[in-house]
Amino acid sequence: MGGLAKGLAIIEAFAAHDVMSVADAARASGATRAAARRCLLTPNELGYVERYGREFRPLERLRRLGGTTTKRERLARLAQPLLARARGELNESVWLAVLEGQTTLFIARAEAEHIVSTGVRIGAHLPFYCSATGRVLLSQFYDKEVLERLGRKRLPARTSRTLTKPSEIVTEIRSVREKGYAISDEELEVGLRSLAVPVAGSTGEIVAAVSVSASSARVRAIDSSERFFQSCNRAPGCLSRRRTK
Repeated sequence: MGGLAKGLAIIEAFAAHDVMSVADAARASGATRAAARRCLLTPNELGYVERYGREFRPLERLRRLGGTTTKRERLARLAQPLLARARGELNESVWLAVLEGQTTLFIARAEAEHIVSTGVRIGAHLPFYCSATGRVLLSQFYDKEVLERLGRKRLPARTSRTLTKPSEIVTEIRSVREKGYAISDEELEVGLRSLAVPVAGSTGEIVAAVSVSASSARVRAIDSSERFFQSCNRAPGCLSRRRTK
């Protein structure tokens, strides 16, 4: 029962922390680091939390179980009027996404009248290696960690233009760090162009990505990299920053 109590204390702590290390979990539960690690590994194996290196992050399954308001949900609420403003400027759908596992999770949107056929909705996931949001979110990591997250195998191609080799994707992410934005040009779906910019937290870490998607029949690549960038860059908190590593 003592172990159960410690495990519940750690789960409760995730309501206030989007990321926790073993040391954080030990402090939150009053357990030893060894006990806290065991308490984290079990929900990791069951799909309640994800593990990257020394960090553990809650997945949607744990959030549904807890029914608590997370930083992610608060961010979505704060972003909503700003997404709506960007949609009004661009007359295109604008989205807010965060990193979850090997995907980007869409947590807020402001949808235009002409719907781009991406199948994206709030709660939907897209692969991070070929989406603009995914590349922006991956750009906060060093090349070595990006490769670890991608794996060494060639990734599935969504279209004939999808980058699938990890080395090519890492090169593209380096470019994203330099430019401060990412473009996915018909890599997810033929006829679809997307641009994403980072949303940075108070200490400069990338906490989310704002993206806009448009039909290539309506928007030229050069247009998406200029007009869209200016509007998206004014979205949540105007916190997009260039990062180099």
